[in-house]
Amino acid sequence: MSLTRRSTLGLMAGAVLAPSVVRAQSFPAKGITIVVPYPAGGPTDAIARFVAQDLTTSLGQSVIVDNRAGASGAVGTRAVAHGAADGYTIVFGNNQTHGNNMFLLKEPGYDAVKDFAPLAGVGAFEHAFVVRKDLPAKDIKELVALAKADPDKLNYGSTGVGSGSHLAMELFMARTGIKMTHVPFRGAAPLVQEIIGGRIDIANSTLPSVLEQINAGTLRALALASPERNPRAKDIPTLREQGVSNADADSWAAFFAPAATPVAVQEALSKAILTSLAKPAVSEQILKLGFTMRLRDPAAFRPYHLQEIATWENIIKAAGVKPE
Repeated sequence: MSLTRRSTLGLMAGAVLAPSVVRAQSFPAKGITIVVPYPAGGPTDAIARFVAQDLTTSLGQSVIVDNRAGASGAVGTRAVAHGAADGYTIVFGNNQTHGNNMFLLKEPGYDAVKDFAPLAGVGAFEHAFVVRKDLPAKDIKELVALAKADPDKLNYGSTGVGSGSHLAMELFMARTGIKMTHVPFRGAAPLVQEIIGGRIDIANSTLPSVLEQINAGTLRALALASPERNPRAKDIPTLREQGVSNADADSWAAFFAPAATPVAVQEALSKAILTSLAKPAVSEQILKLGFTMRLRDPAAFRPYHLQEIATWENIIKAAGVKPE
């Protein structure tokens, strides 16, 4: 029996589509790794672990977190960009790894847009100005006065060159006309410990990374670099309330897969992650950290991502920060 031309074309199309369909239906067939390009113990790590725990149950496969810190998040991010594009290794990145590094590292080793496909935008880390508890400054006005009295004497910590905490402080110094000495760290956990130990004077750190310590009184919060107060930190005034404008800085976070990952697998991962994040059992744990959730699917995240890159590029240029 001979085949008609239409039947032949139909069979050929089915043969071409079959691998994609099979991948979508069988994924995941093994465990998944979420790379966190920062040390364990910070808020980025915590959020990734909340999601990994839920995905392990919902997907029926183990989902683990692999901390690969270094080079302002570029080490772990680069590994995923150049790894297998099969959906079994993804990265939980942010505006540093998938934005600022393009302008602050001479050789990041990847392109934040071309080498990655967004899976889910999670929300943003608000930045809080925190100081060692014995620093003689009770609010932003007193901090500015203290810094102006002796330029560069005060030091401030960040989670790395080009991180949100670094650029947020550079922006603040540009707006207030003060100068302080930068001390970068490899993540939030060691930075916070150094402030508590009194060896670092101040940081514009993400609220989730310092909220527990603020509540415990081991360090003091002076302000939020955000348009509004956070419901979980209602007593912390904003910069705007204290007379400093145009210095707001939130750091977003999102899940990414290598760009060459099959579309069907991307869609399966995106759906699973967004479903997990929407569950009260997961979202409530994240909110307790002080994180502000704003879920975005890939279609909504892509234009947001490009706009954020442009915004932070302008901040970097205005602060005069050079690639290293």
